[in-house]
This record gives sequence, C-alpha cells and structure tokens, in this order.
Amino acid sequence: MNIIEITSLDDPRVSPYCALTDAQLRNRLHPDKALIVVESPKVISVALGAGYEPVSLLCERRHISGNAYDIISGCGDIPVYTGGRELLAKLTGYVLTRGVLCAMRRPQLPTVEQVCQGARRVCVIDGVVDSTNIGAIFRSAAALGMDAVLVTTNSCDPYNRRAVRVSMGSVFLVPWAWLPGGPSDLATLGFKTVAMALAENSIPIDSPILASEPRLAIVMGTEGDGLPQEHIDAADYVVRIPMAHGVDSLNVAAASAVAFWQLGRH
Repeated sequence: MNIIEITSLDDPRVSPYCALTDAQLRNRLHPDKALIVVESPKVISVALGAGYEPVSLLCERRHISGNAYDIISGCGDIPVYTGGRELLAKLTGYVLTRGVLCAMRRPQLPTVEQVCQGARRVCVIDGVVDSTNIGAIFRSAAALGMDAVLVTTNSCDPYNRRAVRVSMGSVFLVPWAWLPGGPSDLATLGFKTVAMALAENSIPIDSPILASEPRLAIVMGTEGDGLPQEHIDAADYVVRIPMAHGVDSLNVAAASAVAFWQLGRH
C-alpha cells in the first residue's frame, strides 16, 4: 500500500477532493486529465467492477484497515492519502462518514449512435439540472430496464459527485452519452419519442400502443417547467401518468421510475 500522510490543507496532491470545481474536474481542454470523484466503498466497488481506472484514494487513517481495506487492496499501488478525522473534514468540507473517496479517470464517452445500437428503450434527460434527480433517474434506469440514457447538454453532468453518490454507482452501469441536439433527432435512429407531459392530447402511460412500439425514447423534462413546448409538439406520443387525490404531477425522478417500469418491460 502506498500510504501518504497529509498534514496540510494546501497539499496540491489532494486538490481533486477539495479545491477543484466540477468544471475543473471535467477539464474540457485536457480530457485525458479529467477526473471523477467517487464516494463510499460500495460505489467505488461498482466503478472498479465496471472498469473505471482509479488515480488516488483519500480516507481517514482508521479506515485503512477497516472500511477502505478491500478497496485499497484492489487498486494496486496508487497513492492513498490519509490523515486524521478533523483534518480531512476541513479538507473536504464534511466528515467522511463512508470512509473513503476515490479519484478516477473520466472515460471518453460513446456517441449517441453507439449507445443506441441495439437499444429498444432509452431515456432522454432534457434540461434536468438538479444532481440529486440526475442520480435518482440513473438508478431507476439501471434497475428498471433502460438500455441507455441520453443527456442533453443543458443538464447536470451525471459524473457530478453528488449525482454519482445518489445513483449508487448506476451511472457506471448504464451506457450513456451526451445528446447534442434534441430528442426529435432520434427519429433517424428508428425511435419514437414519448414526451412525459401534462397536455390535452396526452394518452395514459399504460396505453397498449406504447408497449407495441419496437423502439421508444422516453423524454423527461426539467424539475420546474417540464419539457419545452417544442419538444412536446415534436414528440410522437405525449404521455401522462394517471394520478389520484387531485395530484397533478410527480417529481421528475419519481415520474421516471414509473415510466421506466411501465415502458421498459419489453
């Protein structure tokens, strides 16, 4: 084990864990140096199992032979930065209750065409900026049968630290890609688009015609305003989730789980 004791909050070697913003970690100018910060042994194990490359680890001293031991043992000779509980809490801004953080190389993402090859059901995340919702959508997508996830460029980065944590590592399991255009572009790949929206022309989510479609792209909109009207107008189907007690809508993460359960069974 390559254990390195940290004694200063200004040590540049641990900057990925405390000093770099999400944009700096993403490093558009030098993609080969871009990083993801992953938290908790369980999520780190999922990432390692999916083939992600670890660069360094940060954990409390007491976790080296405890919660982090198996992770450290499986990461080869990468640096393991450690220190006391108070120092690391000051460094990261919170107590490492889960014991360990891991900086990993951000992989080059596939194209839309690549992740959609052979896919029958995909999710399109359109303009969702809340990292918690992004993580929850990915977790539902993995659990409930989505073949891929496409993310519009005005959405939160799925590799955001909080999104990764909320997804419990599902962001490493479901193929995903940035969608530079709009959902209607998927027609060229043979998909019919399903806009999840409250509209007069909407049909119930359990309509048989939806289950009969060979390829569906399920489009989820922003937390507040929902989908842009032009995306609703361009959709092949506008779909609603029937609700009781006068409730008119669900949080986008909850709605996605319902949609994936109903439409992902193919």
